[in-house]
Order: sequence, then structure tokens, then C-alpha cells
Amino acid sequence: MDETTTVMIIASNVSKRFGKLKALDNVSVACNKGECIALLGPNGSGKTTLIKSILGMVVPDSGFITFNGKNILHDWLYRRHIGYMPQIGRYPDNMTIEQVFSMMKDIRSAEGNKQPDNSLAEQFGLMNILHKRMRTLSGGTRQKVSASIAFMFDPDVYILDEPTAGLDPVAAEVLKEKIILEKSKGKLVLITSHILSELDDLITHVIYMQEGAMLFHKKIGDLQADTGEIKLSKAIAAVMLKK
Repeated sequence: MDETTTVMIIASNVSKRFGKLKALDNVSVACNKGECIALLGPNGSGKTTLIKSILGMVVPDSGFITFNGKNILHDWLYRRHIGYMPQIGRYPDNMTIEQVFSMMKDIRSAEGNKQPDNSLAEQFGLMNILHKRMRTLSGGTRQKVSASIAFMFDPDVYILDEPTAGLDPVAAEVLKEKIILEKSKGKLVLITSHILSELDDLITHVIYMQEGAMLFHKKIGDLQADTGEIKLSKAIAAVMLKK
């Protein structure tokens, strides 16, 4: 099988500065189908800049990113294959949940996407409050809207930035089960979280960043073997104490 069918996203020597801040420092990484990758690191480590570079929202100063073998600078349509859940979803205050969903469906149907998957919205109870305006929603309910949109169009890749932040325990478990289901279909999932215990049942690989550089990219099994720790939080702590 050739590279373009096995590798979804490749970052090659990607660097990015914002003034004097080096947000990304020569980052190279490959993310493959069927992987659920935890993108970890302290605040300011470059995680968000890397995510935004993959999404085409930030253009690297040097290096490049390919999606299915094509440089994303020359093929913006690749984004139709990504479901993105931002850490904080921002929507027009006066729109209802139903209007936000309809707007997204109109945009994605124009891109040729499949029939929308409303299963998360249904499990979250959003179908019962479609008339509510975005400005009236709690932070947790906004997160449910963002999650529902990310998973609505059956993409090949999910990029989830702190997806359980603000969710109640039941909703967080519903979302985790959805992630596990999509991973089982061979989807690529890239996920950031400060709550490492929530990732134990999900991830296959770990990318750890610090000060814009990638410290390591390992299979979770290799990380556990290297550290002797089963839990992700303890394995990461063990690695960092050796630094």
C-alpha cells in the first residue's frame, strides 16, 4: 500500500514564529489512519499552533503539511475530510441551535458530504432544545453543540481540542464512546486534553510538545514499556522527571 493511502497527515520540518516567540520549532510528524493520538504538552508548547497549521488557519514560516499526499497550501478542499471541535466554540449569539446546525449542513452539503449524523445531538438532548439561542446556552451546552457538529459529517479525521472541557460526566462519557466508535472504523483522531485520565481508554499514540518542539512521538504501548507505568499521566510524569 503506498504512502498516500496509509498516511493521512504529514508535517515536514514545520516552523512558525509570532514575533520573538517560536511557536513551532522544526516539527516533523506523521499521523495515520486508525490512530487516536494524544497531543500533549504544557500551555504555550505549540499544540494549538500545530492544530491550526494542520487546519490551514496558520501558515508555517518554513516546512509544509500534506494531507493524503497533497500539500494543503494548494488543496484547501481537504478540510471537508476533517471534523474539528475547538476548545471554545464561537457562534452568532442570536442564532438558535437549529439554525447553527442548518447553517453547517448547508456548508457541508455544498462540499459533497454525506447525510448528517445527528446521533450525538440526540444523545446530548440537543434535539429537544433546538429553539434555544446560542447566547442563552451554558458553556457545557455550547461544547455539546461543537461536538455534535464535529461528528455530524462522517469525516476521515477528527481534531478535538480539549473536547470534554465543561461537559458533565455523563456527556463526557457519551463523547468518549463516540470517539471509540469512530476510531474502530479506522478514522484518525487527534485529541488534546489536560485531563489525562480521560485518554487512557482512547489513545494509541502520544505526541508530547514543549517550547514549540516535539519531545517525543510514541505508541502508547512503547511509552508504557519504557516507563513501567500503565496510566498515561504517570507515564508522562516518569518521562519528564528523566529530562
